[in-house]
Amino acid sequence: MRESLADTPAVLINGPRQCGKTTLVRQYEGEMAYYSLDDPALLGAVRADPLGFVRRLDRAIIDEVQRAPDLLLALKLVIDQDRRPGRFLITGSANLMALPQIADSLAGRVDVLTLLPLSHCELARRPNDFLSHATAQSWPMGASTAHRQADITQQVLVGGYPEMLLRTTPARRQAWARAYMTTLVERDIQDIAQIDQLSQVPQLLSIAAELSGQLLNLSQVGGQIGLNSKTVDKYIGILEKLFLVRRLPAWSRNELSRLIKTPKIHFLDSGLQSTLTRLTSELVLTQRERFGATLESWVFGELLKILSLTPESWFLSHFRDKDQVEVDFVLESPMRKVIGIEVKAAASVQMSDFKGLRKLREITGSQFLTGLVLYNGTQALSFGAGLWAIPLDRL
Repeated sequence: MRESLADTPAVLINGPRQCGKTTLVRQYEGEMAYYSLDDPALLGAVRADPLGFVRRLDRAIIDEVQRAPDLLLALKLVIDQDRRPGRFLITGSANLMALPQIADSLAGRVDVLTLLPLSHCELARRPNDFLSHATAQSWPMGASTAHRQADITQQVLVGGYPEMLLRTTPARRQAWARAYMTTLVERDIQDIAQIDQLSQVPQLLSIAAELSGQLLNLSQVGGQIGLNSKTVDKYIGILEKLFLVRRLPAWSRNELSRLIKTPKIHFLDSGLQSTLTRLTSELVLTQRERFGATLESWVFGELLKILSLTPESWFLSHFRDKDQVEVDFVLESPMRKVIGIEVKAAASVQMSDFKGLRKLREITGSQFLTGLVLYNGTQALSFGAGLWAIPLDRL
């Protein structure tokens, strides 16, 4: 954020509601005036005269800018008249650059940074060195503690939202998560889209939570709630703009075929997903398969956070061939080097767990860097020729 403010007129901090955007940008409140469009009076004034509001500002923080989309066109005009770097620091609880009218307004004038909920490394106050260990295959050989293993299960169920982490009981955390999602559906969706059948969205969210980590069949989902596949596609796109879910594309050597292969759907936060699927720490002990889906969503969110901190642009996808041999996650570097990652909820690993990774290694040849099975154990174990079993805690 500091680097962007030093050379770009406007910086947009994108991310879900309640992930910490306001806390982050208010660190600049001493240098810049602060305005929140969650204030109804201010919002009314800005909507009535967006250009007049912006012209009175020299340098400013504007929070929740998606509530007044016309303000972004006014910002464009003002920035074009004075392109000093670091003039505007704005936040949005929707992926504003996915909205065509907004993307056109700010193209070339704004740096977009995405802030997701807190990562495992942030909560553990440890450096985020997973990717460097994976690429160098330099895993620390010391064992994780059993206490940290138990923490992983708890953290998967809680997720990364600061407010959810502050709640002391599962019932209070789930109450917060349900209220959070209700607010998004009843208010925030209206800020970014016109939806005819708003009452269907909570059902769609619940279905998406149950399908997290699975291939996305739009017709099948639509059939369950009485919507056609085109409408389901549109509504899932809106949930993506609100940072609730994300489609994970399929990996292929042919980059064009990545666009047409079936994606998976994942929740971005495992705490919200576990709330919708009513998964508790007691159920984790008896229903490992349900926990496995939530765990996979947690790993997905962690990988997104890890890749957001790397200067290179890595491509995150999943792998599945015609024989249904799968790898949960494939990370591909700009130089087309490949890391495969399988997720396993168990505390032990067998050679058979590497079946998909061996297939991926066979296809990619010299471009294959390493294949990892993330498991609920305590030690990094080599299974030969670039294949490793790695404790989930190493994320």
